[in-house]
Amino acid sequence: MKAAETARNTFGIVLAGGRGSRLMQLTDWRSKPAVPFGGKFRIVDFTLSNCVNSGIRRIGVATQYKAQSLIQHLQRGWSFLDGRFHEFIDILPAQQQVSEHWYRGTADAVFQNLDLIRRNRPKHVLVLSGDHVYKMNYTRMLTEHVERQADFSVACIDVPVAEATELGVMQVNDQERVVGFVEKPKNPPPMPGRPDRALASMGVYAFNAEFLYEQLIRDHDDPRSTHDFGKDVIPHCVDRYRVFAHNFANSCVGMDETRIPYWRDAGTIDAYWEANMELTKVTPELNLYDDDWPIWTHQEQLPPAKFVFDDDGRRGMAVDSLVSGGDIISGALVRHSLLFSRVHVHSYAQIEDSVILPDVDIGRHAKLRRVVMDKHCRVPEGMQIGYDADADRKRFHVSDNGITLVTPEMLGQQAHHIR
Repeated sequence: MKAAETARNTFGIVLAGGRGSRLMQLTDWRSKPAVPFGGKFRIVDFTLSNCVNSGIRRIGVATQYKAQSLIQHLQRGWSFLDGRFHEFIDILPAQQQVSEHWYRGTADAVFQNLDLIRRNRPKHVLVLSGDHVYKMNYTRMLTEHVERQADFSVACIDVPVAEATELGVMQVNDQERVVGFVEKPKNPPPMPGRPDRALASMGVYAFNAEFLYEQLIRDHDDPRSTHDFGKDVIPHCVDRYRVFAHNFANSCVGMDETRIPYWRDAGTIDAYWEANMELTKVTPELNLYDDDWPIWTHQEQLPPAKFVFDDDGRRGMAVDSLVSGGDIISGALVRHSLLFSRVHVHSYAQIEDSVILPDVDIGRHAKLRRVVMDKHCRVPEGMQIGYDADADRKRFHVSDNGITLVTPEMLGQQAHHIR
């Protein structure tokens, strides 16, 4: 009961305004939180589902970069909360409410919405990144935050040292109190006794509400600040206040028997491809079939996937793959791939080790291997992608690990820019 009351007295603000430029052309027309993931979801759905499943149902989503597709998705898929019970998801676009500036950093995005947060009179505020894939019970973190009498708590996960250069890295004492913090270090400090691992911030912060207000006002008034939680707010607080690290393993939902918490920053083409490919395993680390912790999203009304023709050399089939509603596999072979909705694969085509986003048409005899294909692509008959890297680089983007990104513009085609 106490945990449920804590959740009810918490306001969640999701920072969903970033481009995610390392995803290259995949974010030319959408923000990173709006990028499709897992066959039917958007990346932001995971953070929002964590909120709703945790009992936190007063939520603001701060948007900025090319937000139309994200706003459209939120309106269509996240309007089920009932305002009569003071449950809502408010869209918070950058609108120069405080000064003649758009959101200038993560802390400034929250500062510019302080009036909205205050109106709801929360005891605690969760500040959440909208561009990571994970399942977390935020109430467990909040309960720990209250028990420790913390001013500010940071959810953390241990990662390989080599990966920590793109994250904020924490140093803690034996009570899990944060004693040091560095943002995106070239040489990340390792965890004690584990020289190959570093303790990284997940971009999930729990604050006492009054403490957050004080820190954001102070940060806003500091002319030297870049108004960012990682660069400015956390370093200022660590030496002065009760800042604690929360171990994600204590609140991760659905961990497998290895007890390795699942958290992915699908922030590059290679990482995005790999995170989607993991879902085709017999038992993936991320369980999308968990009725106890569902991932909510916009549910399109689509017919079932359809497989047609059963002739030698022309057999419609998919093996070790995820295939979504509205797909038609017409005498083609799909192997170890993930197809979003309304994908039509014509006869004699082959798709292997690929991620195909919605509304794609793949012509006869086409062959795709290790491809990420954006929405609305029309692959001409007989085209081969992923078999000749030098030829692909002339037309498409080929990642360091050999994943080929294809967009309609690269194919010389018109595209719908609200994606």
